[in-house]
Amino acid sequence: MKEKREYSMAIASALRRKTKKVPVLEQVHMDRAWAEIHLTNLDHNVKVLCDMLPNGCELMVVVKANAYGHGDVEVARYLNRIGVSSFAVATIEEGIRLRTYGIKGSILILGYTDPQRVPELIRYCLSQTVVDYKHAKQLNASDQQISVHIKIDTGMHRLGECCNNAVEIESIFQCHNLKVCGIYTHLCVADSTQEDDVAFTKEQLNHFYTLLEQLKQHQISLPKIHIQSSYGILNYPELQCSYVRIGIALYGVFSTPGNKTKIQPELRPVLSLKTRVVLIRQIAAGESVGYGRAFYASRNIRIAVLSIGYADGVPRSLSCVRGKVLIHGCRAPIIGRICMDQLMIDITDIHDVKRGDIATLIGEDGSEVITAEEVAAASETITNELLSRLGNRLEKVYL
Repeated sequence: MKEKREYSMAIASALRRKTKKVPVLEQVHMDRAWAEIHLTNLDHNVKVLCDMLPNGCELMVVVKANAYGHGDVEVARYLNRIGVSSFAVATIEEGIRLRTYGIKGSILILGYTDPQRVPELIRYCLSQTVVDYKHAKQLNASDQQISVHIKIDTGMHRLGECCNNAVEIESIFQCHNLKVCGIYTHLCVADSTQEDDVAFTKEQLNHFYTLLEQLKQHQISLPKIHIQSSYGILNYPELQCSYVRIGIALYGVFSTPGNKTKIQPELRPVLSLKTRVVLIRQIAAGESVGYGRAFYASRNIRIAVLSIGYADGVPRSLSCVRGKVLIHGCRAPIIGRICMDQLMIDITDIHDVKRGDIATLIGEDGSEVITAEEVAAASETITNELLSRLGNRLEKVYL
């Protein structure tokens, strides 16, 4: 309790130093293109996911990459209000941004931070991932103590000290300027239920738990443990951990359509993507539309120009009828090549479309729905990439 109280006081002190006046987010305009963020769905997803957790486990909410395109500050603020106090980001800049806007609780940086920036880790009360033994030694060279979590490589071979290097990992615990608050690994095929992938995941778990047992045998007091990300909790809910790092599932979508997981929670999409019609024109049979004359009208058609493009995060690969939008509750194909700032749709069979009407690229319109999973699949990617690449010039409306 004393440690927790001291840590809370340190965060409060950091906030007083850096957020005497919390910045106000800009006014929102819905006259071009915007994302609607449904906070009631976010609240629902938090409750559903919390109900899945074992006793003593809590959510560590991943808000990296601008909260997967949902808006890191507003999402984190809302989560703070409903009781979430553990966050994860990818970079020190993301962590500083959250602190600057008054976000409270622990913030873990999952990626590498240059040891020269230790003063900023301390100033903003951020916890840093130790990516290997050498990194630990460099961080420890500081004159001040910092909070760290040790990343263990159990087979993904990205960041982390190798699970076989128990001596080096024990040495990290002995670094006097590193306060080890957590130790974790990452399951690289936890989303798959194929037999060989399940076997690989179990091998990763075995490596991790073997290491933990070795540490205990050498009188190392274990810090908080975390293993599962979104698919980890959906496919391996039985694991006893201190945290579950929830990313894509928090936002109510799966990485790909048709994902079969051990647990199928009733999650609700948090984001809808919308734009407006800015121009309607007639195209005669035989005329082309857009760059490269990639589309030719086979009949007389009506098209609408929408004020959104690939600079806003709409994948260019959705060009030439691969992508659809909803307008007046109907599906309209994207024709021609998607431009940086606009795209065109065929509205010939949709009546009464006019300038200013709303078109939905992700979300519901009447009885029709286009999911993020559908858009990602048509773009030959995953929702994680699709959502996190939504452009900064998109307005965000929090409902």
